[in-house]
Amino acid sequence: MRAYEIVLAGDLILDVPEPDHWLAGLAPLLDRADLAIGHLEVPHTLRGSERGGDVPAPGTDPAALAALRRAGFDAVTLAGNHIADRGPEGIEDTLAGLAAAGIAACGAGANLADARRPAMLPLGPYTVALLSYNCVGPETAWADEGRAGCAYLPLATADGRPVAPLAPIDRLTDAAREILETDVAWVREAADLVIVALHKGIVHTPAVLAPYERPVAHAAIDAGADVVVGHHAHIARGIEIYRGRPIFHGLGNGCVVTRALAPDQAHPARAAWARRRKELFGFEPDPAYDLAPFHPEAVNAMLGRVTWRPGAAVRAGILPVDVEPPGRPVGARDPRAAEIVAYVTAITEKGGLPPIAFSRTPDMWEIR
Repeated sequence: MRAYEIVLAGDLILDVPEPDHWLAGLAPLLDRADLAIGHLEVPHTLRGSERGGDVPAPGTDPAALAALRRAGFDAVTLAGNHIADRGPEGIEDTLAGLAAAGIAACGAGANLADARRPAMLPLGPYTVALLSYNCVGPETAWADEGRAGCAYLPLATADGRPVAPLAPIDRLTDAAREILETDVAWVREAADLVIVALHKGIVHTPAVLAPYERPVAHAAIDAGADVVVGHHAHIARGIEIYRGRPIFHGLGNGCVVTRALAPDQAHPARAAWARRRKELFGFEPDPAYDLAPFHPEAVNAMLGRVTWRPGAAVRAGILPVDVEPPGRPVGARDPRAAEIVAYVTAITEKGGLPPIAFSRTPDMWEIR
């Protein structure tokens, strides 16, 4: 019985021209997989108006979605803190554009039922269920029975304020656990493999996991998920094997090229956010990375990779990715690949996770 290869990418933002160029360095890694999944961070629309609650991302040209398909992406998750930034029109246009491009999606919709609906992905004669949840707010982005938005897990903050990306989110709630148990149990009846994607974590900060991150990831595995994927922080996080199943706590940036984070722009809220980065997170972006002005350590990037054979345990590892100026990700070669593997090994331990080690195989750096 053959094994199937799945590649997992973090955040995807393509709001500059020539999206095929920016994705070209990842395309060979995606093309070798049977299934490639990423997280689409922003709405792709030319319509809508800004919705408050977070620093709003601009709408991106819907034409860029076809480039994701040409690069090899089969599916994307949408439950994040920016997908509702252009209101219901932005979500509607994004879903329509993805469908037109032949890319499956889950995690956002015209109402909560639509947003929680899984993507059921063919994998040879088998089926992979993909579920997507926002853990970081803002609550204004969350779908309800009559409002477009994203699927979410209602976590709790330390001081009782609403859930938002900079709020002190600190614990898993019974309601969040029940959502995972309900949704995973439902898809398990029709799927051979279940992947849960969580938009979670502390942005622009190396290694550190928020107090809720391991409990919510563990809850997904306890509910029956086979793989858990994290994104949102725009920098890689450590990897954990829990009950024999992989948790990629943060895949960092898949491909993020944007001018929305530049301090010299007309939009006052985005310009102010860019100027506050050093104050909030203690770093100044490298000016050579003007399209990806993130923490300097964010150049140590990766794709998650899992090998699944029916009836056997999932094998997991990474494909090291280097981010070249001004923000283009490319599959890393030695010695850079070995440096990135060492970095992921180090941040896993620094983040308070059980130590891991990698061995090199023909198709990935595998966790052993």
